[in-house]
Amino acid sequence: MDLINAVILGIIQGITEFLPISSSAHLILAPLVAGWKDQGVAFDLAVHIGTLLAVLLYFKNDVTNLIYDGFCSFQHRQFVGQGKILLLLIIATVPAALVGLLLMDLIDEQLRSVEVVFFTTLGFGLLLGWADWRPNQQRDLSSLRLKDALLVGIAQAFALIPGTSRSGATITASLLLGLSREAASRFSFLLAIPITSLAASAKLLEVGASDTHIDWLAFLVGGVTSFIMALTAIHFFLKWLNRFGMWPYVVYRIILAALIYFIFLT
Repeated sequence: MDLINAVILGIIQGITEFLPISSSAHLILAPLVAGWKDQGVAFDLAVHIGTLLAVLLYFKNDVTNLIYDGFCSFQHRQFVGQGKILLLLIIATVPAALVGLLLMDLIDEQLRSVEVVFFTTLGFGLLLGWADWRPNQQRDLSSLRLKDALLVGIAQAFALIPGTSRSGATITASLLLGLSREAASRFSFLLAIPITSLAASAKLLEVGASDTHIDWLAFLVGGVTSFIMALTAIHFFLKWLNRFGMWPYVVYRIILAALIYFIFLT
């Protein structure tokens, strides 16, 4: 892979992974527009590792507290500190993990089309806007229940369809359940850790089981680029959240859907 390609795709993955605009849509569309070959599973692994390390670093204190409180909760047989949040994160990860395990081949073969990306980009973008526009979003993470975690988890499973956006789907579901923007976004970012870890593990197994040649320089460049851009995207997303809300991303998705339609579907 050309190093320029690696840098560009790393930037795209890093920025779009945690913003509600769909990294999968951009990684499908970018090679089509530029005329590049598919980047391959090894490069996908690199950028997933980069974004995973970024969210772990940014939320290192939260992750440390979650693990410690979860261990204490297990020891004492009752919730301690954020032990309940850790359990709910695990529960919310299950639907997407099961769908990915059972249907990922079908999704990759049948749903990675420009038509699907157009409808999911527009439809789920409008849904995000409606969810953000609704009033009475005051709940914090401590108010989350088992039912809430399952519903957010189901939304995350739908996000396996290209163009939907994992963060967009989980934030939308959380907002519809009455969580504040900050609580919805924080839960979405924390939820990225287990599901991204599973995705990276699956790609690692796929790479290990194949005889795929790994371009280690492109692997490193893509991983480092995605790490830096993901860290930056998380920081500014949370910084601007209360000031701008979700509508800049909704408008972006509408514009992107229009471009997809006029460039590829007419």
